[in-house]
Amino acid sequence: MLDKQKKEIYRKSIHVSSMILPLAFRYLFHSNRKYIFSFLVPLTLASLLVEIIRLEHKNFKRIFYNIFGIMLRKHEVHDFTGATYLLISAILCIAVFPKDISFIALSFLAIGDTLAAIIGIPFGKRKLFGSKKSLEGSLSCFIGTFVFALFFIHPLVALFGAIAATTAEFSNIPLDDNFKIPIFSGIVMSIMNIFV
Repeated sequence: MLDKQKKEIYRKSIHVSSMILPLAFRYLFHSNRKYIFSFLVPLTLASLLVEIIRLEHKNFKRIFYNIFGIMLRKHEVHDFTGATYLLISAILCIAVFPKDISFIALSFLAIGDTLAAIIGIPFGKRKLFGSKKSLEGSLSCFIGTFVFALFFIHPLVALFGAIAATTAEFSNIPLDDNFKIPIFSGIVMSIMNIFV
């Protein structure tokens, strides 16, 4: 059990590096969709190609697992990795949502999902709705995402976005967190943004 916890915390510490995407979009590419897509689309296509080859060819799969196996969850052995889902959700967020909301929704993944694991795994005692997720982890996700969003967007939009990100994080919807957290929170914030 301890090894599993260490592995998950290790994964989430790497997960923090996904913050590079929203930061690059906002500060390096100055929220210019055309510029970031010239970088992001080829990277996503390359990632998809690697995934397809990995899933279809046993020898490549073995090499891939020897290099990245410590970071893979069980379902990722036979499915796309979280990194590929992250790239896909980044393209969708940036293409569909307003620029500030794209930035926040993608940041929610790095902040909320990481805090939920770092706090929830070692300290989570109260399980939510019979799931593996804990109240402590979910509260950490909510507080972290809400406080972060307050710096960039209307408080009401930040509140509903943080609720959406937290709900997506602890839900049992069979989608990768790297996809469902940014997409779900982005949809909710975009709708709320119309009314404030």
